[in-house]
Amino acid sequence: MSIIELFWPAFTLALFLVFIHAIFGLEIIKRGVIFTDLAIGQIAAIGMAISISFFDGAYQTPLVLSFAILSAFIISFATKRLVHIEAFIGLLYALGISSLMLILARSTEGTELFQQISAADILFTTKEDLISCALVYIGVSLVMFIVYPRVNGIFKELLFFSMLAIVVTSSVQHAGVLVVFSLLIAPAYFAIVQTKVKPLLFAWLSGSFSVGLAMLLSYTYDLPTGYSIIFVLVSFTLIGVWFLGKKTNKAK
Repeated sequence: MSIIELFWPAFTLALFLVFIHAIFGLEIIKRGVIFTDLAIGQIAAIGMAISISFFDGAYQTPLVLSFAILSAFIISFATKRLVHIEAFIGLLYALGISSLMLILARSTEGTELFQQISAADILFTTKEDLISCALVYIGVSLVMFIVYPRVNGIFKELLFFSMLAIVVTSSVQHAGVLVVFSLLIAPAYFAIVQTKVKPLLFAWLSGSFSVGLAMLLSYTYDLPTGYSIIFVLVSFTLIGVWFLGKKTNKAK
């Protein structure tokens, strides 16, 4: 298999992931609930662990979706009822990761499976994966651009977190929890700090450049793809934010 045959499905999937997560990332940073995606992703990963540990990998999508929707509903109601919501979400994440480890402890490959769930290798993405992801992300995008701005109140919260749960269900299975979190926060954070380009466009561009570079480095030097994406994406964002922050301070 040539590098192009191997690379293009994975890179296309990475572009899909950057596109859809930038939409939610900007909103999450605006809301100030940074760890929402990480918590939902970690709870959703319980479904993957149950599927692997008890059903030999069967029923993975419905299980992941069920746990993602459950966590999304809990968070959406919690944002309206509780103070210090970040503390609640942090505890939800801790519950998710501890549950995940307890379930995987039943398997002799628990550590390896945990690493796979945290940061999967998307270089082996298939055309079928692309089609299924594209259908999900197009549908969610239409809801977020057309329906979401027109609703209010608790329904708006439920719609937002439900759509996020659907995205996380797909993304976690293909990329892993930590990759999804990095894709959600890093490009959006960089986009908000800069002021010259529209945030959503900048998030798409910076995220696409980072994951493309990370995947190329991963392939060239035989590095874990998921962790390469996290490292390059976060490093690029931190350096850019630091530079822009210093530049802003000097201007003041």
